[in-house]
Amino acid sequence: MTGAAITTIPAPGAGLNTEMKVFAVMAAVLALIGPTGIVYPYFIMQALCFALFACAFNLLIGFVGLLSFGHAMFLGTAGYASAHAAKVWGVAPEVSILFGAAASALLGVLTGLLAIRRQGIYFSMITLALAQMIYFFYLQAKFTHGEDGIQGVPQGKMFGLLDLTRPMTLYFVVLAVFLLAFLLIYRIINSPFGEILKAIRENEPRAISLGYKADQYKLAAFVLSAALAGLAGALKALVAQNASLTDAHWNMSGEVVLMVLVGGLGTIYGPVLGAFVIIAMQQYLAGIGQWVLVAQGVIFVACVLAFRKGVIGVLAERLKIQL
Repeated sequence: MTGAAITTIPAPGAGLNTEMKVFAVMAAVLALIGPTGIVYPYFIMQALCFALFACAFNLLIGFVGLLSFGHAMFLGTAGYASAHAAKVWGVAPEVSILFGAAASALLGVLTGLLAIRRQGIYFSMITLALAQMIYFFYLQAKFTHGEDGIQGVPQGKMFGLLDLTRPMTLYFVVLAVFLLAFLLIYRIINSPFGEILKAIRENEPRAISLGYKADQYKLAAFVLSAALAGLAGALKALVAQNASLTDAHWNMSGEVVLMVLVGGLGTIYGPVLGAFVIIAMQQYLAGIGQWVLVAQGVIFVACVLAFRKGVIGVLAERLKIQL
């Protein structure tokens, strides 16, 4: 990669029209499909939380090239922090959500300072080890109530006006948070900061030779990804009205990898589609029990063999557009 490729930022508006049209269609469909009752609103809210989680993970692996096997610790940490703040401290829902995201961001700083020093499989193994430590801490901690989790999380009124106990009000709040977070991720990816992250992904020694402090940029991306994953976890705790060990388990870290790969690694909309596909399988194929895992495995193998760039990646390549 040449120096020009690293330092040159795409002209404002390049590819913007297509991407914003897709965003507008996505927002309109999600805004209309919930109230109509065609799809159960709770399913869409749950899928949106996981879609945000997948987008946060994709920011790290797709645009920095760092594969984390421990991202569930951020989802679980925010869930517990948000649920505890809402139920025990009695804070407003917007405060509990921000508190959960902040807790994950702080954890991202602490774990990132350790993990960023290594690359490749070593980075992945360190994140997995740290996530397992966090999981067993939550298993033993009193405030998490062990395997029972924190149940009956109050939804309350956001900003003192929006009654989140009303399903449609909660639905549009979750949708608004998701869309705003998605736009933030989009802006990060298409900013000078995002271009430097891509340069580090493509050729880190070259980026360092040009004067960029790669470790600092990777740490910043790691913390941003952790905070956004935390936002998803806090939102999920509010929607489900509980926080449990499931969100902090290593299986969740594996599921988010599957979501991103199925949708399209390094694409903008791929993680959203991947999250909806995986959550839909878990929701509507629950009757077949553990065979759901077999079905997920088949889909994963099919995507690896037939859609190396994920569903959205292959679609964007054939249409010659950015998605």
